[in-house]
Amino acid sequence: MSVQHSLSSATPHSGYHWDQRSPRFFEGWYYRVTLPEIGQTFGFMYSIDDPLGDQPHSGGAVQILGANDQYLYRIFPNIQQFWADRNQLGVGHWGSHQLSLPPQLLDPQTFEKAVEEGYQATATVNQGFIGDRATQQSCCWYYTINPIYGWGDKHRNQKATGGLLSYLPIFDPGWQVLMAHGLATGWIDWNGEKYEFSDVPAYSEKNWGRSFPKKWFWINCNSFLAEPDLALTVAGAIRQVLWWEESVGIIGLHYQGKLYQFESTKGQLNWRVEPWGRWEIRGENERFTLTIIGTTDQLGNYVRVPTSEGLQFRCRDTMQGKITLELRHHQGKLILKTISYLGGLEIGGEPWDQPWIYPGVVN
Repeated sequence: MSVQHSLSSATPHSGYHWDQRSPRFFEGWYYRVTLPEIGQTFGFMYSIDDPLGDQPHSGGAVQILGANDQYLYRIFPNIQQFWADRNQLGVGHWGSHQLSLPPQLLDPQTFEKAVEEGYQATATVNQGFIGDRATQQSCCWYYTINPIYGWGDKHRNQKATGGLLSYLPIFDPGWQVLMAHGLATGWIDWNGEKYEFSDVPAYSEKNWGRSFPKKWFWINCNSFLAEPDLALTVAGAIRQVLWWEESVGIIGLHYQGKLYQFESTKGQLNWRVEPWGRWEIRGENERFTLTIIGTTDQLGNYVRVPTSEGLQFRCRDTMQGKITLELRHHQGKLILKTISYLGGLEIGGEPWDQPWIYPGVVN
């Protein structure tokens, strides 16, 4: 029995990207649920490194940012127990199990009974269990997802987040928002405390390539006060383009069935991002102006990201950031103004010691 369903909002790049030959390659998937009633967020990060095998960093991993930005990590070194669907969103990795089958998507009941440690995730299901024997921490989870927004206007063909050139192997890494907004129903057991939820905000994205960018920031939120139909994703990075590097940034705001998109490659973005604590971004085109400010007094936590030396702690996150957002018509008429205290804020890459300003100071 398959738990994969048809999805009208499926995005490009949903399938697995490895070419079956490259010795240096990673692909990573990120799923998140936010529980507004208790002010907590859970982020699940799945990755595979060098799936050709017999490489120094070959293997898979699961990382979870849990309640109050707590962190849990588990490696799955056997690449033969990893699977991913090349045609649609589907990924999994088994640890200990009681099956004679090759790794594949299972119905949730079979997975729960037969796979003692591991995960499986599609466009509509996220399920798994991991434990850290050294710290006695564990997490068990199962929830279904009702996708609402992929990346694009609702009820229209969804778009590649990185644009048409993302289909060519010239950018490293690739990046795709798989689901800008959806609703999740299920449960998460975090160290023995069970969180049950129904129709809470959910999100997913992915990356692939040789390594994460030299430097980046990220803002994400789909749990705003009094605005259930609103999802924000912002990213800026210094990425590799063939034999040179470039700074790029993008804002995607899904609201009332429409995607408002601003891109640095079209001269529509500027930002000032501190090494930690404050993110200021402004997008402007011929029709709209969008101002975003993210702040936090939380220390956050560090998570591992793919590098040329394997997974390394080069990313700092909090899921309890404050985000204010204001969208206006170019003539000044206010369209939307809202706030969240459950925003995802992130910086990463090489150590920062100065604000990142692009291309000039944000006014």
